[in-house]
Amino acid sequence: MFIDIETVPQAEKLDQLPEHLQKLWLKKASQIAAKDETDEELFKRSGIYAEFGKIVCISAGKIFRRGDERAYRVKSFYGPDECSILKEFAKVLENFMLNPQHRICAHNGQEFDFPYISRRLLINGFKLPGIFNIAGAKPWEVRESLLDTLQLWKFGDYKHYTSLELLCAIFNIPTPKDDINGSQVSDVFYKEGNYERIARYCEKDTLAIAQLLLRYKGEPLIPQENFEIA
Repeated sequence: MFIDIETVPQAEKLDQLPEHLQKLWLKKASQIAAKDETDEELFKRSGIYAEFGKIVCISAGKIFRRGDERAYRVKSFYGPDECSILKEFAKVLENFMLNPQHRICAHNGQEFDFPYISRRLLINGFKLPGIFNIAGAKPWEVRESLLDTLQLWKFGDYKHYTSLELLCAIFNIPTPKDDINGSQVSDVFYKEGNYERIARYCEKDTLAIAQLLLRYKGEPLIPQENFEIA
């Protein structure tokens, strides 16, 4: 299962947060602020932290056979109700992982997607699905079940970060960045209320991750016409 998430700050503006969270965010912001960065600019970045952000979309896709060709099907869980998104995704994930050979894959998943989903599940009062319940697991055990296309590309280099967009470019994979980018998701969510637009953007990233893994294995890409939304 290839997954990607989109996140936004818990509120559109800082003063809309509960007062105690405002104070805690300002404390956090003082540690990450760049020179000349305003409070408003800083707060837009709060969505990348699970303690101050929330998930507005999770897209999950898989490769399957259609005759002699590979095809790709993706389903998204999205909207303003994070609790519903997490509940629906967790149910699908648990069913998917009933097969012990199944794996989850994301780009930068070990540093972002997997821990973010886990933290938001706990914050919303859900039990962790078994695949995310990795307390006490050995690093190699985690890598076996939670694949990360960024970690695979690092080849053990802990300092090197390569974006999905760059990897798509060098491997000649059609880029998913043809509408919005991550920095615009919050405005699309709060100002436009266009949740479907966010979902379509997120879905394209999951396809790019699947294509990238195929490239790593030296296998042909999935034709664009074989991409479908469940």
